[in-house]
Amino acid sequence: MHGINKETVSTTSGHVEVYSPTARMLHWLVVVLLLIQVPVGFYMAYRGNVLDIWDGLTNNMYSAHKLVGLVILALVVLRLIYRLSAGAPEHEPTITHWQRVISRLNHWGLYLLLIIVPVLGYLGISYFPALEIFGGFHLPGLVAPDKPMAEKVLFWHGIAAFTLLALIALHVAAALYHYLFRQDNVLGRMLPQFLRRT
Repeated sequence: MHGINKETVSTTSGHVEVYSPTARMLHWLVVVLLLIQVPVGFYMAYRGNVLDIWDGLTNNMYSAHKLVGLVILALVVLRLIYRLSAGAPEHEPTITHWQRVISRLNHWGLYLLLIIVPVLGYLGISYFPALEIFGGFHLPGLVAPDKPMAEKVLFWHGIAAFTLLALIALHVAAALYHYLFRQDNVLGRMLPQFLRRT
């Protein structure tokens, strides 16, 4: 690993390693897209599957969900390649061994699910098939149409998505716990403006 995935910031209490601008940009792009993707996913499923409303709005929401999902997948793969090639900052010195283990499991679980969820979604719409986006073009299908299989795959897409949300909640809660209660620099590694410099 070349160590380009980090910067060292000086504080009055010593030096803190933070993620590089590239790593931070990729992280926050995925966060912003997830803030769009999750509510759109819930609402489109509610309109289509619960209310049985299949109008232009519902169809456009499904199209947006497919498109944003593919963008998230591409960004996560790019970020994973960057992480594996460039390394990452050292853990915050105040973190105990068991917290480091949980942190690693959470981070790699997030990477894994951020790939699995859109892949299952793409596989599901391929089986359905429902590959049209905004009426303008069709995504290439991955498999032959099979609606019963589509239902199974999309069911697991939903389970994986809820699992991803649980890991995200744990990730956010841990960052806030460290910032508000431990008062260390865990959060500052991804948001340098929140570094505790004294």
